Amino acid sequence: MKRTIIAALVALSVIPIAARQRGAGGPPRERVTFKSGHLTLEGFLFKPEGPGSFPALIWNHGSEQHPEGGPQFDAVARIFVPAGYVVFAPVRRGHGASEGTYITSEIERARQTRGGAPAQLMVHLMETEQLDDQLAGLSYVKSLPYVDQTRLAVAGCSYGGIETLLAAERGTGFKAAVAISPAALSWDGNPLLRERLVKAVRRIEIPVMLLQPPKDASLEPSHVLGAEFTKLGKRYVGKIYPAEGPEDEQGHCFGGAKGMHIWAADAVTFLADALRSPR
Repeated sequence: MKRTIIAALVALSVIPIAARQRGAGGPPRERVTFKSGHLTLEGFLFKPEGPGSFPALIWNHGSEQHPEGGPQFDAVARIFVPAGYVVFAPVRRGHGASEGTYITSEIERARQTRGGAPAQLMVHLMETEQLDDQLAGLSYVKSLPYVDQTRLAVAGCSYGGIETLLAAERGTGFKAAVAISPAALSWDGNPLLRERLVKAVRRIEIPVMLLQPPKDASLEPSHVLGAEFTKLGKRYVGKIYPAEGPEDEQGHCFGGAKGMHIWAADAVTFLADALRSPR
């Protein structure tokens, strides 16, 4: 269905679409649409069997334009749905079938324009409209009757790891966060982003787990942000995994869906503890 037709049919801020299908070897996925400001975005919902209430995890994808087309969302669901979580993967503006401009295209235009300040634009977009889209997805999850709003977590890798930390900073109901390879690809070339994430760490008041593979593009996010969490005495767990296993699972984001098995058990254990602990 064309996006214009979908937009014409939208009468509510959250509009489920009857499109359930089973991911490869995993729980059924349901495609839904929801509103972020004037934009209609898509998202993918997975839930355990039964009436609930269930804890929920928002999964933030990276900078890839079509995260919905690969195995990423189904792989995340295979980790967390069996552990009892509703999983929702909002697709931010310009990605997939979501309305709006693709962030990488905006940054590239700024790079090609003299004085365009692409690094500054990236930080601005990540902490404004991209974060708005994620939090609109959170509002959608909060509207689901089978979700326990006292047990909400957020996770993501790369751009999604950045978004995870920015959402944790915002204090919108998340109780725990798992950031994987946050800003690793941008760390060396974007000092504004580095400063922004340190600022976020100083404001975060929920438990955070920060994970990186041994051959990530940069391990400084773990070193710098981890040191800041530790210095401030915040509830924080950090881990850089040993150089073991297939080479492609040792790189950025553990090679994507293929390497999620490396961190899965650690993340599930961390969230189980964080979401049952009194605040």
